Amino acid sequence: MRRSAVVLAVLLLLAAPARAAEKLTVMLDWFVNPDHGPLIVAREKGFFAAEGLEVDLVAPADPNDPPKLVAAGRADIAVSYQPQLHLQVAEGLPLVRIGTLVATPLNSLVVLASGPITSIEDLDGRKVGFSVGGFEDALLGAMLERYGLSLDRITLVNVNFSLSPSLISGQVDAVIGAFRNFELNQMDLVGAPGRAFYPEEEGVPAYDELIYVARADRLDDPRLRAFLTAVEKATLWLVNHPEEAWNIFKGTAAELDDELNARAWRDTLPRFALRPAALDVGRYRRFATFLEERGLIDNPPPVETYAVDLFAR
Repeated sequence: MRRSAVVLAVLLLLAAPARAAEKLTVMLDWFVNPDHGPLIVAREKGFFAAEGLEVDLVAPADPNDPPKLVAAGRADIAVSYQPQLHLQVAEGLPLVRIGTLVATPLNSLVVLASGPITSIEDLDGRKVGFSVGGFEDALLGAMLERYGLSLDRITLVNVNFSLSPSLISGQVDAVIGAFRNFELNQMDLVGAPGRAFYPEEEGVPAYDELIYVARADRLDDPRLRAFLTAVEKATLWLVNHPEEAWNIFKGTAAELDDELNARAWRDTLPRFALRPAALDVGRYRRFATFLEERGLIDNPPPVETYAVDLFAR
């Protein structure tokens, strides 16, 4: 009788329906590119599924929308930027950083390698293209000050997102906002290599380029911790198996399998956050002070109100 009962219990367990995976919507910051490597690997290798998640990765129609959609409760997580988070929190958006995707700046000031500008001080009287006002010109202003220059010594030109073409065509002498893992490779591939000046080497505090943000009132949602657990496992697997990870990534869409993405993958690999949930409070505090000094925010709130380590709560 006892043996029959055990067999019956096993049969009942086998017959029970599997628990449905919890759905989670993640808004990307832009179209899928190598910056999103850990997310693609986590989905394709089953790391999300192993944590009981069904994750929908959504590219936005407008790259300004993802944090706003999360703030409005229409998405669970957004891939965003640390500098923008400071500005958005100052504007009252209920957003909190819960993790890091790319742990170093990617933004850079780029000129043509064959051109006359060999130092930032050579920008005196020149034209500089930009795509996003506010943060980028504040960043440029800080870089110029180290060389005795100011923004009124240059002409800023809004080139929208045509950074490399405007520089190559001679429309501007330099561009701010070029990603060092993308635009520099793009320029090299078309035979117009660039020279980059890196903000974190020119007086700008280091910051996390890409981060994960969620609504401030949903931090206890267990799906968020499950998401970060899966992303960490995927990132560690990716750095252990870079070639296999690249093959998985480029196999998800035909347009990803080209030389530009291959180069960007190589250059982005060492910049992924190996501990996505971990938070460097000092880094956020220093950058908030920088933005305050540049006049972009007033009275920065305590870091713990807009950036957390969910596993330390």
